[in-house]
Amino acid sequence: MDVDMTSIDASNEYEIRLEKLKKIQERDGVVYKDKYERSHTILEARSLPLDTKVKLCGRITAIRGFGKLIFAKLYDVDAQIQFSISLNECPETFDFFKSNVDVGDYVGVEGELYNTHKGELTVRVRDYVILSKALRPLPEKWHGLTDADKKFRQRYLDVIANEESRNALKTRIKAIRYIRKYLDDNKFTEVETPILQNVASGAAAAPFMTHHNALDKDYYLRIAPELFLKQVIECGFDRVYELGKNFRNEGMDAMHLQEFTMLEWYASYWDYKDNLEFVKKMIQGLVMETKGDLKITYLDNEIDFSKFYELDYTNSLNAEINYDILSIKSIEEFKNHLLSLNRFDAGEVKALTSIPTAVDFAFKRTIRPTLIQPTVITNYPTFLIPLARHNDKDDRIIDMFQIAVNGAEIVKAYSELVNPIIQRQAFEEQAKNKKAGDEESFEIDESFILAMEHGMPPMSGLGFGIDRFVAILANQPTLRDIVFFPQMK
Repeated sequence: MDVDMTSIDASNEYEIRLEKLKKIQERDGVVYKDKYERSHTILEARSLPLDTKVKLCGRITAIRGFGKLIFAKLYDVDAQIQFSISLNECPETFDFFKSNVDVGDYVGVEGELYNTHKGELTVRVRDYVILSKALRPLPEKWHGLTDADKKFRQRYLDVIANEESRNALKTRIKAIRYIRKYLDDNKFTEVETPILQNVASGAAAAPFMTHHNALDKDYYLRIAPELFLKQVIECGFDRVYELGKNFRNEGMDAMHLQEFTMLEWYASYWDYKDNLEFVKKMIQGLVMETKGDLKITYLDNEIDFSKFYELDYTNSLNAEINYDILSIKSIEEFKNHLLSLNRFDAGEVKALTSIPTAVDFAFKRTIRPTLIQPTVITNYPTFLIPLARHNDKDDRIIDMFQIAVNGAEIVKAYSELVNPIIQRQAFEEQAKNKKAGDEESFEIDESFILAMEHGMPPMSGLGFGIDRFVAILANQPTLRDIVFFPQMK
């Protein structure tokens, strides 16, 4: 069913279909039926023996007429099947179908399975029911809908007509189902935490704000569930996870959405090394579950998930920019050094307002884009993540790792900071950065400090970017391609 929508006189088509609707109503009384008792799904029917009697239902995606015989395709999201209606088999209703049923309508058909002379599995219809009349046509010559705006605004049409889009979204569903099972099987408990939060914390990102009318109070949409999940651990739950939406008020590009799906989990008595081994097994299992092989193709690259490379963040960036990032004296000094390299956009460098954002900028502009194969990055400076545990041997470093694939951050995890004294100091440093103009810095969360002061166990937490990883699994160029309804301008 491949159609150019612009070739259709939409208003004329709408009026024609309204007239057909009236005729169906005159005959049936009710056009939009309340239910249909099917015997099988289309997918189930495709594996049944020939001559099996079936009752199937779905949307018509194609109709071809040959005099006294009509062939049509019945569709649902998992499969399609052909059905045929002949004047001989349905003498009383053949002409009505021919005159009043269109591509896009929902029907129920009853008959037996057979193969046409071309070998195509088909339902020989003995009876049919019009279940719902579509007043607007589906495209017939589609090829994926080249107008990206229409593709995402009318996502239902794109999914019906474009098998690649359909499979990408089904990959997402399959991946999420696997992740939940993996965590549940490993004694994690799924919990829910607030979307509306008093303090924007848990990640370096600019927040969205909203107003609570009943309380007459402004709230942030959460940028991360981290602080609340840690408090669930404090309740005594040993391992917890949440799979839900986060909101970050930042720029849009192929690998960023303002509303996105994040998986976070926390495990008592683990450190970041335990988390690393656990998530590597999950990733490999997830790739096998969805792709059937640990070597996959993403855009122009072959990515091999059978192994994970390793990279030292601090040492590699020091070598790349010829500077010791653990000894930065001031943001201005570091920015001047970056400018002296003549490798970065001067306007972007001058706009940097804190040491964490400047160091993160340098890494993202130099090293991370080169990390195509799955790479575990460790040895991060303490100032980058105020919620991570400091290394016992060198408190300038945090016990943390990230996993990057195809130049994008997929996983971030660390041994959690549970010392309330050091946590307050880290929050206060973040507050200074925020006051200096870094809108991605944290605010001080007094309620979280209070919770920490009541005692938290050793733990390690992890964040996993669902959208980014599914885009890689489904071989889609943007995150919008693997979201049912992405935000549009």
